[in-house]
Amino acid sequence: MEIVYVYVKKRSEFGKQCNFSDRLAELHIDIPPNPELAEQFMARNPVDTGIQCSTSMSEHEANTERFEMETRGVNHVEGGWPKDVNPLELEQTIRFRKKVEKDENYINTIMQLGLVMEHCIKQNNAIDIYQEYFDDEDAVEVTEEAPSAKTINVFRDPQEIKRSATHLSWHPDGNRKLAVAYSCLNFQRAPEGMSHDSYIWDLESPNRPETVLKPSSPLVTLEYNPKDSHVLLGGCYNGQIACWDTRKGSLVAELSTIEFSHRDPVYGTIWLQSKTGTECFSASTDGQVMWWDIRKLSEPTEVVIMDITRKEQLENALGAISLEFESTLPTKFMVGTEQGIVISCNRKAKTQAEKIVCTFPGHHGPVYALQRNPFYPKNFLTVGDWTARIWSEESRESSIMWTKYHMAYLTDGAWSPVRPAVFFTTKMDGTLDIWDFVFKQCDPALSLKDNGGFIACGSQLGTTTLLEVSQGLCNLQRNEKNTASSIFERETRREKILEARHREMRLKERGKAEGREEELREEEGAVNLEELVAKAEQEFYEVIFSELKRKETEALKKEPTDKLSPEESEEVEIEGEGEGEGEEEVEKEEGAEEAPN
Repeated sequence: MEIVYVYVKKRSEFGKQCNFSDRLAELHIDIPPNPELAEQFMARNPVDTGIQCSTSMSEHEANTERFEMETRGVNHVEGGWPKDVNPLELEQTIRFRKKVEKDENYINTIMQLGLVMEHCIKQNNAIDIYQEYFDDEDAVEVTEEAPSAKTINVFRDPQEIKRSATHLSWHPDGNRKLAVAYSCLNFQRAPEGMSHDSYIWDLESPNRPETVLKPSSPLVTLEYNPKDSHVLLGGCYNGQIACWDTRKGSLVAELSTIEFSHRDPVYGTIWLQSKTGTECFSASTDGQVMWWDIRKLSEPTEVVIMDITRKEQLENALGAISLEFESTLPTKFMVGTEQGIVISCNRKAKTQAEKIVCTFPGHHGPVYALQRNPFYPKNFLTVGDWTARIWSEESRESSIMWTKYHMAYLTDGAWSPVRPAVFFTTKMDGTLDIWDFVFKQCDPALSLKDNGGFIACGSQLGTTTLLEVSQGLCNLQRNEKNTASSIFERETRREKILEARHREMRLKERGKAEGREEELREEEGAVNLEELVAKAEQEFYEVIFSELKRKETEALKKEPTDKLSPEESEEVEIEGEGEGEGEEEVEKEEGAEEAPN
């Protein structure tokens, strides 16, 4: 946006034109000093005066015109055919070739062109222009440079009502373009008049998008086809699957029908490795994963219900929010759910229940990111709640590595495509963390606040920031593959040992619990007998105690012992001694009853 304002005023409104000329100076008034006025002033001593020690500087701003670029493409088709010959018709082309071959000048023309082509072929055989001369050398270890990143470009949502940038997808050929999906994920809180458009940006032209994609519903996810860069797959907020061909314009080329689409927003779409390059699958929080063929997008080719109880009931299904598919493992795919569980599935299974192979429980909230390590596919990264975790397929009960619990919620994550030990995470407070667990495992190697070799980050305000990281974070270090592999194997062995120890402890606890139950059953009869005896003794002592109390009250009512005869006094003393002995016996028995408790 250019900050320029033009002031316009008519010449007639300026008034009479001023004509200036040189002349001698004239003295109009001279005021001599007055000593009486000086006496009315009082000198202030001392005087505090502040001075600035730094150099005085001024700031100037200038508006420069931004250089705008425009890209134009040309579609090349097979040429050289006459107008009356259709190059797509095989019979017409064969007939025309035979006609040309019978021409007298045909042989001379071929001979002349043959000499030129022979010269070019000899040049190619003499020098291989595609040869890599330094491919065998080890990667240079870059450790002196501190991790850093700088902002290259910022792509802002051109709409007045700003929306969140919900998904980013790089162009498969050279990462020259970036597809960004925009939508508002707040349920029933989308402002009126909000645009549904998403855009494709050229990295060299951040002023305006190169292509506008116009879906029927806001896009939550958007993915380039790795085999055909003109085709894009999008998941809509209303659950539909849309497909674009940029050669045909901004409108949707194929769209799934609502009755066969998802019931919730489509949070994940991935292209599958197939011969045709037209197969893909999608995931939604309605608990379904659907396979599609964009050549027939009216209904899915297959549906898998994410029910880990294997009862194939949609009401028990877990909501899918992230997907992972690795081309080197064509029969496996993984699903991250809203409940924090990662589900590993098998595509080639015969029944729905067999397609869910195992689960990895580890997060307290939705798994927003799920990705396998590009160098070691058996290890994968998950991002959810306040942590990021690294898992091994061999250890299902617990992750092998994890980050500390952050103060802010984590929103996304991804592995570095060039370094096996580097991954990236984003947080709700607008921070991008770059982790290098070979360099440091407790804290991120670099944190950037709101801000290959380029990283694209989308924000809730609709801005997409392109960052360039330092060479140390995007160049493979010496022996990094072996180091990362040894770390993964070491942590996997440690988790296996801990799992075996926990399993052994659980078996011991289970055995002890079963033994306790048997002992309780055997002691039930003895316990009942002891309770009856204790109850009888208690009733007996209660009768004795009440009788002693009665005799004591009767003795107090009688006359003092000095007026009684010697024989009567002895009887009173004997009764008193009996009462004391009875009380002692009651106290002892009560103490014996309370002791087991």
